[in-house]
Amino acid sequence: MDAARLDGASQGSVSLAAYVEMMQRAARLSGRDDFGLCYGRQFPASSHGLVGDIALAAPSIGMALRQFADLFPLHQEASELRLGAENGLLRLEYRILDGRILDRRQDAELSLAMFQNLLRQAYGPSFAPEEVHFEHPAPGDNAAHEATFHAPVFFGQRTNALLFRPGDLRRPMPGADAATFSRLTAAAFLRRLPARVPLPARLRAEIRSRLPEGSPPMDQVAGALGLARWTLQRRLGDLGQSYADAVQQVRRSLAQSYLAQPHLSISAIAQLLGYAELSPFSRACKRWFGASPEQLRSGLWQERRGGAAPLDPPPKASLWNP
Repeated sequence: MDAARLDGASQGSVSLAAYVEMMQRAARLSGRDDFGLCYGRQFPASSHGLVGDIALAAPSIGMALRQFADLFPLHQEASELRLGAENGLLRLEYRILDGRILDRRQDAELSLAMFQNLLRQAYGPSFAPEEVHFEHPAPGDNAAHEATFHAPVFFGQRTNALLFRPGDLRRPMPGADAATFSRLTAAAFLRRLPARVPLPARLRAEIRSRLPEGSPPMDQVAGALGLARWTLQRRLGDLGQSYADAVQQVRRSLAQSYLAQPHLSISAIAQLLGYAELSPFSRACKRWFGASPEQLRSGLWQERRGGAAPLDPPPKASLWNP
């Protein structure tokens, strides 16, 4: 990283891949598997940059949540924040859309902890979600997660999400300021840019999010990408790829990452990769790596990677600048 880009006054940006890897490396160097969670827990709601300032100045809680979700790509490109309703609850859902960024536990835990702080600013310090979802596998110890969110925490989910009771969405934000809100939203409108995640990376992200439910149907993935099935097939063919190859590439990369986490059982990894039984996973490992999952884990072939080599220049992301 260029150190000059880390200057809070520079308004610079770093690649999202570098930012996520920075958090992963910080966890390794500190010896704290919950590094991202600890960092996010103390992150003030007032330090989310332009997008956060708009939410804090919004006239109501409902407007703050909608603007924060809609404008989040200004803060972090190649990412998505959705706000939706589910069984009487609101669901604030976060994920990285670039499937080349593989190991991203620290970013997910950091982000949801920061989002909770923003919600506490809106609803009050006693706010707690009803459920918390993470896409990554369960860590060896999740006591810190339940202590942070004061709610049940589920792992291996399709996306990262906070589920919470909406309350009165017409209630004014504590820092509501109509003039500031109008000025900042106008500035944000001028900065809006189209998404620039290349199709292969976007495809990997959609496949990954569906693997715990089984082998992802092509129709579902194509629909999530806004494409017809035949259009996706044609565009992949133009790139010299097939959908089946893409599924195998995602499974292979995740297998390497998960096997490097000793607290995950081999059978749990097979399930996370969408295999109904252990034997197909074992055969796949022998085909990919020439070794069984047990041999890989024992160190004969084990190799931990930060993600697949990028096919295109990585996307940019603003720093979470405290």
